[in-house]
Amino acid sequence: MHRRTALAALATTALLAVTGCSADSTAAAKDGTTTVTLALDWTPNTNHTGIYVAQAKGWFKAAGIDLKIVPYGSTAPETLIANHKADFGISYQEGITTARAAGQDITSVYAVTQKTDVTIAVRADRSDITSPKDLDGKTYAGFGAPYEQPLLRKVIQNAGGEGDFKQVTLNTSAYQALYAGKADFAMPMPTWEGLEAELNGKPLKNFQLSDYGFPAIYSTLVASSDQFLKKNPQLAREFLAAVDKGYRYAAEHPAQAADLLIAANKSVLTNTELVRESEALLAKEYYKGADGSIGTQSAERWQAFADFEYKAGLLVDANGKKLTTAPKASTFFTNAYLPDTK
Repeated sequence: MHRRTALAALATTALLAVTGCSADSTAAAKDGTTTVTLALDWTPNTNHTGIYVAQAKGWFKAAGIDLKIVPYGSTAPETLIANHKADFGISYQEGITTARAAGQDITSVYAVTQKTDVTIAVRADRSDITSPKDLDGKTYAGFGAPYEQPLLRKVIQNAGGEGDFKQVTLNTSAYQALYAGKADFAMPMPTWEGLEAELNGKPLKNFQLSDYGFPAIYSTLVASSDQFLKKNPQLAREFLAAVDKGYRYAAEHPAQAADLLIAANKSVLTNTELVRESEALLAKEYYKGADGSIGTQSAERWQAFADFEYKAGLLVDANGKKLTTAPKASTFFTNAYLPDTK
């Protein structure tokens, strides 16, 4: 479920001449529906449950939409969206922040998860590590994304440490690397790798980033482009209404939603126990905000993360030059196309 390494490819191949999708992917189908494309960020998993629920329930068809799911490939969804080769795609806050700062046409339109779906984790039996400050001098197993090192340094320093550690790149799952002694800590997703580790008898001990002063992150988002949204505002609203209905169903009926996801992806989701455990955890802690909100995003959260990325020197413009002022992140997202669920 990790696609953080795609950020490096995004930064260097942002203007790829992408093939395989039309330049204007919305088109009228023979049955009168409108074809809409959505690019996945990885193989189907519980981050995508609401999409598959809405498709299985016929909510896209009822809205006049013929949804075409584009499987994850060598080109990141952010690149497909920004180059108008896909109408929507699954993304994450850092990917969009980096792309928008560089002038790419991509906008977040729906927050799948409200709680940050990544933690700092160590083996559960590491009694010598009781706080991130104890990670000084230890080895981190990462994914190669630019933001990892400054993020970890900030968390460790906020916990009272120096922020000095070694780093290796993962070629296996996070918990396997930790239990094999290849590293001391990692940043897995608790809704997938964390559960997988526990199910395999290799539990992890987690430190929440927000407990140590790091801004909350939208770990899973649905994104589109300003071009598509301005050209197709009503279609975007109809699409997101179906998406929202799917994720609300998943939040209220996780077991049934997991079954629908599995049924649509039998060849991929063979560990059905993991899928059901993951869906239950997402429904319990991640889909809904503290106020019960689903799908919405805040300018404060976007700006806090953009400020962090800017101060860490991670944001560049379209010419690859580091930004000299922090970007206005209020333009990186919009709630304008969400359904009125009040």
